[in-house]
Amino acid sequence: MTKRMLMNAFSMNCVSHIQQGLWVREDTRQLEYTQLHPWVELAKILEKGCFDGLFLADVVGVYDAYHGGPETSIIEGVQTPVNDPAMLISAMAYATENLGLAFTSSVFQSHPFSFARQMSTLDHLTKGRVAWNIVTSYLPNAAKNFGLGSLPSHDERYDLADEYLDVVYKLWEGSWEDDAVLRDTEHGIYADPAKVHPINHVGKHFDVAGPHLSEPSPQRTPLLFQAGSSTRGRSFAAKHAECVFIVDSRRSLSGAASVIADVRNQAVQNGRRPEDVLFFQGLSPVVGGTEAEAKAKEAEYLEQFSTEGALAHLSGSIGVDLAAIDLDRPLNTIDSRGMRGTVKGLIESTPDQTQTFRDLIRTRNAGQFLTGTPEQIADTLQDWQSAGVDGFNLIYSVTPGTFVDFIEGVVPILQQRGLMQKEYAPGPLREKIFGDARLPGRHPGAGWRPG
Repeated sequence: MTKRMLMNAFSMNCVSHIQQGLWVREDTRQLEYTQLHPWVELAKILEKGCFDGLFLADVVGVYDAYHGGPETSIIEGVQTPVNDPAMLISAMAYATENLGLAFTSSVFQSHPFSFARQMSTLDHLTKGRVAWNIVTSYLPNAAKNFGLGSLPSHDERYDLADEYLDVVYKLWEGSWEDDAVLRDTEHGIYADPAKVHPINHVGKHFDVAGPHLSEPSPQRTPLLFQAGSSTRGRSFAAKHAECVFIVDSRRSLSGAASVIADVRNQAVQNGRRPEDVLFFQGLSPVVGGTEAEAKAKEAEYLEQFSTEGALAHLSGSIGVDLAAIDLDRPLNTIDSRGMRGTVKGLIESTPDQTQTFRDLIRTRNAGQFLTGTPEQIADTLQDWQSAGVDGFNLIYSVTPGTFVDFIEGVVPILQQRGLMQKEYAPGPLREKIFGDARLPGRHPGAGWRPG
């Protein structure tokens, strides 16, 4: 039996998400990000195209490493300004029936007790179609915004996230028993207090008494996404994540296969099954009726691509101010010996050392493009699937146009090949993807269930 691909659209409640500079185009609705209608329209488009979900990224700080400040990010609209993605979920859910709705929330931005209630509320309102992308934040400004002064170390952030997950699992899975809610109108008893429990969590970072204020929602625990390629991030994913977002060069399928094998092996060591963790590759499709048409469209995007915006984004992501590098010097003339590992690796791993650093940044951006005819793109997605990838987070260049082109051109081919769904399975989001609305008993979250 052919295994179907899972398909998400990847977006963000901001002006410019990944492909920096393209917000100036007339064929994109990025300038309307503060309005509700474009988001509702996008949700309807994706559901008509049988996408599994819409995945919304988020940050809670500004990218302020480039030139030592946030000015470039603000000028270029690089994920600043950015609005709360959670506020979009209810409206998009009301306009659709089956589309999954995932959003990002950092373990630093909301107390786990409040966040657990927020997620339960959304899970009720969406009839079980909400998912949470768990992040530990990487922007120093985010830490300052929440009074931390500076970010805890990488591993300390994951340690805090482990406890955060314990708290929300206790609230979602353990506080209310399955038969606690009676709705007994004859006797005037809504719920049985003997079956509603405090959690009495006392930990290093959080003290939470409980009980959970929300009654059990369709999934209880939302579908869990995570993105982390570090050693500690992979360990966290192997313990908690059900869906993992990865971004590996399309020219190196072996890199993706290695990450997937590592996380799945660790998941098995945690008592889970390999198939309990699914992997979504990030790609930016550029679809054309002919290969020449697709390449011309890509060239147009690259012409309008903002190098300054990309450098502000990359500097903030890796915590290194790239402004000191002369953009127009060939790579083979740049002394990388004293540079931070990420930048050093980026320069030294580039095959063509005669290109400039500006070319490298542009090439790095283009590396996310998957350009071609619908048939060519479908073929490449199958190659990724053969490498172990379960699905894709599709990054837009223009919205909703990138998704419309993919749905009109590529989706019918994938459906003809039996690789993408033609209709939705019933039930909540986790049930549509895994066959059961609830966390499996082997997941650590299930360990907090009563009895």
